[in-house]
Amino acid sequence: MSDRLAVLPQYFLPKHLLTVFAGLIANRRGGTRTTRLINWFVKKYQVDMSEAANPDTASYATFNEFFTRPLREGARPISNVAYVCPVDGAISEFGEIKEGQIFQAKGHEFSATALVGGDHHLAAKYADGQFANIYLSPKDYHRIHMPCDGALKRMIYVPGELFSVNPTTARGVPGLFARNERVVCVFDSPSGEFVLVLVGATIVGSMQTAWHGIVNPPRTKEVREWDYSKENIQLKKGEEMGRFLLGSTVVMLFQKQSMRFNPQWMPAGKVKLGEVMGESA
Repeated sequence: MSDRLAVLPQYFLPKHLLTVFAGLIANRRGGTRTTRLINWFVKKYQVDMSEAANPDTASYATFNEFFTRPLREGARPISNVAYVCPVDGAISEFGEIKEGQIFQAKGHEFSATALVGGDHHLAAKYADGQFANIYLSPKDYHRIHMPCDGALKRMIYVPGELFSVNPTTARGVPGLFARNERVVCVFDSPSGEFVLVLVGATIVGSMQTAWHGIVNPPRTKEVREWDYSKENIQLKKGEEMGRFLLGSTVVMLFQKQSMRFNPQWMPAGKVKLGEVMGESA
């Protein structure tokens, strides 16, 4: 079956209603029912609870408490290189932004302008720069950390679809990451400005950031923006900057000649928070 055919049912599913329902279930205090759901999830997706700060599945009051569980101290050492991987996951694609286009999968690209919500001026800063797309599977740790030191400048909420973001869907849905709902975070760093985008997906109940809390809901039809340039919000490399309440994908944009990717990186390669992502160019 082709990827396009495999994702066809997603076009007809009530994705927003399913997401709202999943969010309600994930936040419900269901006692033993919640514990059974967590245990089923751990077994189905082979979640390694030995890495969690609290490995006792019965101690989590809601599914989202479990899903956004912190790691035990020392589980993810942070490399001393300039740029580290901000999440656990798998590399979808990475490389150069060519003529304003970002490679999604074979046969599919999307524009940097569309990704950041239509801001041509912002997207133009990343002409001939670098990008990386990292997919977080259900079993992964779902907090997002800083790839380098950064000062927050802006946050943009961009409404959109809620397609799945798994590899099959990335190959089958054109412009997926610039089509789905997303939260765009713009930072200054010692090597220049960079963008970190949290991409929503089916049953991703919400996305939140360390400085704002839950961004969605509310889910609006309009782009919303926050200016943080005067608030002196500074985050260190490896510090938590946000999390998915049910998982998704992060997309990063870096300016031209600001970084070089780890030569050992490859599409579909597994990565862990804190590992070497790149060096300053």
